[in-house]
Amino acid sequence: MLNAYAPNNMDKSKKLQLQKLVQEQTFVLFLLLIAALIGILSTKFHVFQDVTQDKRNTVSAASVTILKQMQGAVSITAFAPEDEAFRQNIHNFIARYQRTKPDISLSFVNTAKDPNLAQAAGITAKGGELVIAFQKRSEHLIPPYTEQDLTNVLARLTRSHNQAVMLLNGHGERNFRANTQHDFGIFANKLTEKGFTLATPSLVNDTHLLKNGSVLVIAAPKSNIAPIEVAKIKTFLDGGGNLLWLLDDENLHGLDEIAHYIGLEIAQGMVIDKSATEFGGDIKTAFGIQYGDHPVTEHFRMRTLFPEARKITAHGTYENGWKVQDLVHVAANGWLETTPLSKDSDLKKVTFDLKKDVLGPINVALAIERKYGKKGQRVIVVGNTNFLSNAFIMNGGNIDLGMNIVNWLAADDNLITIAPTILKDGNLNLTTESNYKPAFIGFQILLPFGILIFGVFTWWKRRKA
Repeated sequence: MLNAYAPNNMDKSKKLQLQKLVQEQTFVLFLLLIAALIGILSTKFHVFQDVTQDKRNTVSAASVTILKQMQGAVSITAFAPEDEAFRQNIHNFIARYQRTKPDISLSFVNTAKDPNLAQAAGITAKGGELVIAFQKRSEHLIPPYTEQDLTNVLARLTRSHNQAVMLLNGHGERNFRANTQHDFGIFANKLTEKGFTLATPSLVNDTHLLKNGSVLVIAAPKSNIAPIEVAKIKTFLDGGGNLLWLLDDENLHGLDEIAHYIGLEIAQGMVIDKSATEFGGDIKTAFGIQYGDHPVTEHFRMRTLFPEARKITAHGTYENGWKVQDLVHVAANGWLETTPLSKDSDLKKVTFDLKKDVLGPINVALAIERKYGKKGQRVIVVGNTNFLSNAFIMNGGNIDLGMNIVNWLAADDNLITIAPTILKDGNLNLTTESNYKPAFIGFQILLPFGILIFGVFTWWKRRKA
């Protein structure tokens, strides 16, 4: 009887084994299908969650607002050496923006291998300079990068309306349209590229044009400005207009009332900078190397030069509520020469006179502002006009300083202030009060000895086996 039933028991056992094998294979196949499905979904859908305490991997809400306003792709080119760690830092910084706006592209150019490309792009920084392009406009950003800097660049590139920069004319001022060394042709082209509209109003014939512009530029007139024109400039300032005033000497040419209105004072004499000879210039060219703590010169580290610069100061007035900030100090090793220099003066014989002259550094640029409406009112005065002329604008950081000045004066509402990220979990400070001894004993003594003992035990066990 047992023998008769044995084949049946063996058949059942084989069936169970076969059934178990099929189940196992089905389960494996099911897992592989799930893994394949997850892989396919992961290529089409991305989920990102910033779990850091200080949200260091995402941009602020203000930046998100700007990015959502940008209709179209943004191209960012980083001119950086082929240093993997350096380029990865740039990639990580831009990736924060790409998570909100995926059509931001990032590419790298090695300036050592492609010097012509870097020169054509106008690269001035040694490494890491970014060129951000959007809708046929572009701006540069030099390291160190901050979210506020890049977001404000993007905001300026999205400027949908052309703001007017008006150059006063008719009195021998510098010309936006001319390409002589004396004039502002190169600077005018740069302003146009950045979305500004250039105008040359006539204060005699035009009555309402000043109200429509964002910035009025007075660039060293050579003849006196009529009282009726001065009155219109005063009305422009009373109405909250923004002003860029460039001076070549102490002669205000009829604008004394405007100088008094903003509390401006111009010292007699010309800035002398002996160190200019080291760079191939003469001592009448002053080099700017110290900059004020102001949005115009924030993170500004390039050398600027000011041929035949003048010392200027200003004081805020209670009546008008002006706030004054120094922008550029020049001639750290020079002085203000109060003795007039003629064209035939022997510059090699010019020396510092302790009784008459003023020892450097000398301030040659001021930012003056006050509360006025929603935007506020802004004025910048520079004791030099030549730094923006065709002959000197491409030297050092002159063109960048000029663009910073106009951008600040334009007072674009889209420009934002973002507080720097504070890395709350970036450092571990161990003090006596924090009872650091357990941590020290655990990581410096117990952990290494534990790993050593585990290694010896594993070796001994394998040897016995």
